[in-house]
Formats: sequence, structure tokens, C-alpha cells
Amino acid sequence: MNSRTIVLVIAGLALAAFATAVYMYNSRGTETPAAQVRGPGASAQVAPLIAGPAGTPAAAVGDPALGPAALKANPSQPAAAAADDNTLVRTHSPSVGPIAAKVTIVEFFDPACEACRAFYPIVKETIARYPGNVRLVLRYAPLHPGSDEAVRILETARLQNVFMPVLEALFVRQPEWAAHGSMDLDKAWTIAGEAGLDLTRARQARMAPQITAALKQDIQDLATVGVSQTPTFFVNGKPLQEFGVRQFQDLVRGEVAATR
Repeated sequence: MNSRTIVLVIAGLALAAFATAVYMYNSRGTETPAAQVRGPGASAQVAPLIAGPAGTPAAAVGDPALGPAALKANPSQPAAAAADDNTLVRTHSPSVGPIAAKVTIVEFFDPACEACRAFYPIVKETIARYPGNVRLVLRYAPLHPGSDEAVRILETARLQNVFMPVLEALFVRQPEWAAHGSMDLDKAWTIAGEAGLDLTRARQARMAPQITAALKQDIQDLATVGVSQTPTFFVNGKPLQEFGVRQFQDLVRGEVAATR
């Protein structure tokens, strides 16, 4: 049993409680998520957000530039290497927590990734442990065929200020739409709609130039940083050298302590 499998088993215990809480949230549909997601297109319901990138021509779904061939890591730069801040954090990147936080966690994730799903409650709990001191920046790493469409779902959710409910719903119900690499994107859209996404508006906005630009930039940064698997974490620019719950928490704790 490899280290990632062990982590998945451990994280599964946390995920069970998380799944129950999110299902309860989705059934009510009236609560505002405690975490505020920062990025382009939100209204006064959340904190002021960062401006998005300049638009680029929209690409069709299945564009080779967004497919698996474009996602191969640069073999000359391993993911374990420290990365430049400008490559890790882009102005379009969704983020949770104060921009002025002294500790920034950057997570490259794939909405269809089982390990990302299992690790999410751990990331959430870690951030809650250091209120006001830690910021999470989410970077898209659509390594599975079809995951680029799931990213577009999330980006349209961000435009409607329902990013966190949709993200959590897609994670909790991931086995329904992305079981072992078998992608059912119609089901993913349905799940997003049940989590509060206006599907009519979202489908109209999914190919917006700013969404395509953000997706392409994140894919380019995967190659630059050398990310070839998900989730991949950096804390204040330092890579998580060994994947694991304790290792992740220790890295965050050490960076928090260093700022005090």
C-alpha cells in the first residue's frame, strides 16, 4: 500500500463527517458559506474580489490546448522544486481567507481527483485552525479527460457567488459523476444546479473569454511548476515534499509559527 493510498484511507474518515454536513447544507440551501471565495465576478455578498485577467478568444470543449497532451509536467522541473510566487498565485485564482494573511497555501487540484476529494476536509480544518493567518489559493489542474468542463462549472459558479457550495457538492458527490475516471459531465451539471447554480446562466457563460483564459493559464503553470499529480501543495512557496496529512499540517504549522 503506497503513501497516497494510506492518506486516502485516513482522510476518508474526515470525509464522512464532511459529506454529512454538506448534504445537510445543500438540503437547506439558505446558509452563506463561512469561507469567502475571492476571484472575478462576485457581488457585494462576499468580500471585494481580485480583478480577472484580460479576455482571450474562447476555445471549444475538447480543444487540444486544454486536453491531456497539454498537461504533461516539465521533466526538467520537478514538482518538489520551489516555485515563483507569480506562477503559484494568479490574479484570477479563487482564494479563501484574507489576502493579507502571512501564510498562503496553494493547492493544485482536479475536481475529478479522488485524493483531492479525500484531502479537502483536512485542508478546510487546517485553515480553520489558524483564523485570519492562513489563505488558501486554488489552482486548477484538470488532469483527467473532461475535467476542464468541471472547471468551467466551478468558474460559472464563482460568477454567481456559489463557488463553495458547488465545489463541495461536486466533491461529496464525485462518485456519481467521476467514478474511477469515468466522466458523466451532465450529472456534474445537475449536481451543481442542485447546489444552487443557475444552469441556464451558467451554460451561457461557460465559454466566456475570461474563463478560458484562466483555464489556459493554469494549465501552462502546471508545466512551469512541474505538477503531474493532484493534489499538489505549496505553503509560502515551499513544496510539500512528502504527501501526507501530518506532513501537510506540519508544513502549515511551521510557516504560521515563523510569522509570529
